[in-house]
Amino acid sequence: MAIERRKNGDVVFIYRPQGDVRRVFLAGDFNRWDPGDRRMIKSRDGSFRAKMTLEAGDHEYKFVVDGDWEHDATSDQQPNTFGTTNSVVRVQ
Repeated sequence: MAIERRKNGDVVFIYRPQGDVRRVFLAGDFNRWDPGDRRMIKSRDGSFRAKMTLEAGDHEYKFVVDGDWEHDATSDQQPNTFGTTNSVVRVQ
């Protein structure tokens, strides 16, 4: 899992599955944590990607992998009210 930051608030979220994965969605404070709002596209290398343009600041997010919520282990983490952690991306 990784994030590529680009200019003007563009962020590419990348999920690299460890096994067989059918569908991955991106959910976060930028889409009201809707687990079906932003489907990630499977790339030729087997990773799933989604590009978003975000406003400056910190944004919390998770991946929804075949219905299971997963944080991005490669990003900063923030505890949430459910007793788990959210991933954090900072946009400048």
